[in-house]
Amino acid sequence: MQALVIHAAGDLRVEAVETPPLGEQQLLVRVRCGGICGSDLHYYQHGGFGTVRVKEPMVLGHEVAGVVEAVGSAVRSHAQGDRIAISPSRPCGACRFCQQGLHNHCLDMRYYGSAMRTPHVQGAFRQQIVVEPAQAHRLADSVSDAEGALAEPLSVALHAVRRAGDLLGKRVLVTGCGPIGALLVIAARRAGAAHIVATDVAAAPLRAAARVGTDETVNVAEDAAGLARFSADKGSFDVLFEASGNERALRGAFDALRPRGVIVQVGIAGGGDMTLPLNTLVAKEFDLRGAFRFHEEFAVAVELLNKGLVDVKPLISATLPYRDAARAFALAADRSQAMKVVLDFE
Repeated sequence: MQALVIHAAGDLRVEAVETPPLGEQQLLVRVRCGGICGSDLHYYQHGGFGTVRVKEPMVLGHEVAGVVEAVGSAVRSHAQGDRIAISPSRPCGACRFCQQGLHNHCLDMRYYGSAMRTPHVQGAFRQQIVVEPAQAHRLADSVSDAEGALAEPLSVALHAVRRAGDLLGKRVLVTGCGPIGALLVIAARRAGAAHIVATDVAAAPLRAAARVGTDETVNVAEDAAGLARFSADKGSFDVLFEASGNERALRGAFDALRPRGVIVQVGIAGGGDMTLPLNTLVAKEFDLRGAFRFHEEFAVAVELLNKGLVDVKPLISATLPYRDAARAFALAADRSQAMKVVLDFE
């Protein structure tokens, strides 16, 4: 079969790779669609992010949906022809964190398309993939393959919202309106946020955030003091979701966050760690929380999509053939034109 294999920064190839044998308790899936994620872009543009580098050829991709082509002899939960979204998260289930229900912190995690361990974990941008039944979540007929592929980033947003705690009636600020930021808007609204403001440095992502439900948007590149009106009387936002991974965005939101506000850091700084004004964090008694990946939220994401309780279609900018990967990745990196670019593996 064909797959998209990264060798180094800028060196992404369509190559033939072997289809693994189907075990008796596994599913063979024909991949139909795959969404290009920010981490895929980092591998393509920079060969990695932070200390994580591509050291050997690796199939990219972890946001995928497809159809079951064959089932192992011992599988009873799925059938040939099932349309599914595939969770790329494969925790061991046995380490102390898995046993505590913290599967996203598994000590032996295998996450599709990740160079965090060596040998690297091969990804899902391929025509066929063998998965465990627990990874396969059925899609309703009303949900397209492209929407199904967005179950993974939606899961990231749902996990971040869970980390924030109760959002019912809360005032929420989202900094950074890439796909994850926009999905945070969707997830926060679904969780009961009463007022959501989103910021970014570009107009196109802010328009996309508005389409999925923000009450207000602020272009901080054009209006550097755009958040100042929310800073009176020690700030007005209850919760901040920082999705840009940019230190300036995080620092710039501190004045607009009320005392004892909750900060959920979702974005990862590509160039290394951030520094924080700890005196402000102490004086305003902020609660700083990280949000990393997801686990059980994937099933919730698919259920929300299946029931039509969330709409991710406005975030899908284009669908391109996997053989045109260079153009697809270039488009995905252009924030003036695209939010989520989907690859077609049919």
